[in-house]
Amino acid sequence: MRKPTLFLLSVLLLGGCSIGEEKQIVHSELHQISSMEMVAKQDYVQKISVIDPRTNKVIKVFNPNEFLNEEEYKTMLEGFAKEVASGIDQPMKPAKINTNGELIPGQSKMIMHEKELVNRLLESSLFTKEVELPITETPPNVTEDTVVGLDEVVLGSFTTYFDASVKGRVFNIAKSANEINNIVLGPGDHFYFNSIIGNASKANGYQLATVIVNKEFVPGYGGGVCQTSSTLYNAVAEAGLEILELHHHSKSVGYVPVGKDATVAYGYKDFKFANNRPYPVVLKANVNENAGTIEFQIRSAVNYVSN
Repeated sequence: MRKPTLFLLSVLLLGGCSIGEEKQIVHSELHQISSMEMVAKQDYVQKISVIDPRTNKVIKVFNPNEFLNEEEYKTMLEGFAKEVASGIDQPMKPAKINTNGELIPGQSKMIMHEKELVNRLLESSLFTKEVELPITETPPNVTEDTVVGLDEVVLGSFTTYFDASVKGRVFNIAKSANEINNIVLGPGDHFYFNSIIGNASKANGYQLATVIVNKEFVPGYGGGVCQTSSTLYNAVAEAGLEILELHHHSKSVGYVPVGKDATVAYGYKDFKFANNRPYPVVLKANVNENAGTIEFQIRSAVNYVSN
């Protein structure tokens, strides 16, 4: 009985029918599948590089798989887009003619489109490796050739009057008007008063004078700057240029009729307009401190206006 039993066991062993070996094979196969799944998962880890097209440099790398859900990912992207835009966005600073008659080019308008960046990153596929910042740059639409003869024709003008004995106010009016004098706007170019003048503060060289705060006349730095903006507004309106943003004082002022003023407050109230003409214009300011007058003229060249 032993020989047949030994023979049968030998056959089973040679045929691979050992219970122990069968368990080992099943265990080995399961281990191999788990490894393959892990490798596959690693292959699908998506990393997206955000590129600044101005420098072609990577400014951020994202891995969407690190977030619990799409809503969390989107919230993070919106914060990132806002932060990037704050370092890129800037208004146009128009070109200007200096005292030597030379054209100073100005500064381009820059916009980083936040929503578009977020959408590009959310809609990126497994094959998307890079996403560029969606930046729009708009330079001033003015060249040396286009400014020849710009002071020949007056399209619009306006004059207001001030007390020449109030030295602080006179100084502020003259200083702000000088910043605007000889600015050139090409077709479609925008003018933002606060971007040109800046903060009319003591740190920026402006003096104490009367300003309107909460419907009351009180001393404040930069008093008189609103007379500059209001005088400019009326000249711009007479020239028929496009008004983009306008605010009125909370109290009537004496230098222009009611509703004809343009108050400004750095950071939240601005006076903005655009050159909607198909040719360039120049802004001319003239302040007579002794006579107590400020005048703005919007001028252009004869050959532009007559065509």
